Amino acid sequence: MAEKGDCIASVYGYDLGGRFVDFQPLGFGVNGLVLSAMDSRACRKVAVKKIALSDARSMKHALREIKIIRRLDHDNIVKVYEVLGPKGTDLQGELLKFSVAYIVQEYMETDLARLLEQGTLAEEHAKLFMYQLLRGLKYIHSANVLHRDLKPANIFISTEDLVLKIGDFGLARIVDQHYSHKGPMSWSRCSSSWRPSL
Repeated sequence: MAEKGDCIASVYGYDLGGRFVDFQPLGFGVNGLVLSAMDSRACRKVAVKKIALSDARSMKHALREIKIIRRLDHDNIVKVYEVLGPKGTDLQGELLKFSVAYIVQEYMETDLARLLEQGTLAEEHAKLFMYQLLRGLKYIHSANVLHRDLKPANIFISTEDLVLKIGDFGLARIVDQHYSHKGPMSWSRCSSSWRPSL
């Protein structure tokens, strides 16, 4: 079984050394491919997101995502254990030296999209999931982060204990609390010259 997982890792270009075994495809995030794996050192199943750092734009996106996920720590947010470089090396803030980064995070069994494909949720489950979703969103927004890609495929669920967690922060942004969307011209001055067509 481990040989098959190693073959899957090779097909997708995963190079994390011998610590992670039994790779299985999970899906695609905004900025990269996600495989599940067994972390032999921590003795737990994890999800590993591979992010290619091929140019300045991908580097900027990766740095932003890593900065945001390291900022968040909540029961309803997918937990990130570590960010590694090739062969499982610790990045130690040296992301610019590598061509790829791996985000090792909590493994979740399914997502809301797959769950909804199986049929309508029971009312008590829908209420429980909505409560947890709003709880996670409140935390994210209190950390001045906007997710910007919240959809059922990015809302992960543990079917064993019905815990919901928000994940995939590839499009997320940190909100500058000192920024104002109002420019030097106020709406009232701008709107005085505008006339609706009849």
